[in-house]
Amino acid sequence: MTTIAKDTAVKFNYTLKDDEGNILDQSPEGQPLAYLHGHSNIIPGLEQQLEGKSAGERVNAVVEPADGYGEYQEQAVQHVPRDNFQGVEDIQPGMQFQSEAGGQVMLVTVTAVSDKEVTVDANHPLAGKRLTFDVEIQEVRAATEDELNHGHVHGAGGVEH
Repeated sequence: MTTIAKDTAVKFNYTLKDDEGNILDQSPEGQPLAYLHGHSNIIPGLEQQLEGKSAGERVNAVVEPADGYGEYQEQAVQHVPRDNFQGVEDIQPGMQFQSEAGGQVMLVTVTAVSDKEVTVDANHPLAGKRLTFDVEIQEVRAATEDELNHGHVHGAGGVEH
């Protein structure tokens, strides 16, 4: 039986919850997530806890912020003049925009809007949160040479190209 290790292709079903037990995300019924282990395709804390597991195993993985989406960074919250949003008539909290800073493109989420400024947050929505993944491993196999060259799993649950 193949166990999860670097260069294995893994398919798993998951439910992601926060500390209060709220479901934040889950794999759609009958559509497990596929990833290439050891290639930074999933968050580090989950990848570490799946290492050595096999198909059919269930894992309850608790991932601290540093091993998930990072700690919440106050400096990632910016107050931007509303004039910077030329052509956008109705700006609402929750909207997302791409922003460029220092040649790096990032996704920012609007958190507040006033007549003169828009507050945006570049933190990942799950930054600073401890995450609990309930995982059921469906399949573990050696990755193909093509998958290793591309850095991701191909086919159902992976990348189609």
